Amino acid sequence: MKIRDAVAADWDQIWPFWRTIVAAGETYTWDRETTEAGARALWMSPAARVFVVEDDGRVVASAYVKPNYGGPAARVANAGFMVDPAFGGRGIGRRLAEHVLAEAPEDGYRAMVFNAVVETNPAVKLWLSFGFAIVGTIPGAFEHPVHGPVGLHVMHRAF
Repeated sequence: MKIRDAVAADWDQIWPFWRTIVAAGETYTWDRETTEAGARALWMSPAARVFVVEDDGRVVASAYVKPNYGGPAARVANAGFMVDPAFGGRGIGRRLAEHVLAEAPEDGYRAMVFNAVVETNPAVKLWLSFGFAIVGTIPGAFEHPVHGPVGLHVMHRAF
């Protein structure tokens, strides 16, 4: 597997799993019916550094890192991660997280914050293992399609 910076042409391979993950409505707060153009603008924003994981030439995961805030707080990053569900359970998300967490300080970030991690998301355990702390939870803020109203964690890690 190879992790590299994304190029515009990678979107065609990111979009199918992006759509599947967001449409499931279990882990992201984005509108489940986000259009492809809207999704591309969210994920491939010019303000973001986007990474992909390739396996035999196929993009199987992606992440973005961008400033969470502006101005004097722009050194706090925000990130999003997605692994194609067909490739889940192989440690790809962990390897991508390791890569992104190593690159973010090199890009000048001092910390990373996740604004809305669904408390039932298995990734919570991953982020805790990487030293993130839950600094707050907004109870019942997310309407989960299976569990009903669940909390959204705000998670933080300094570099």
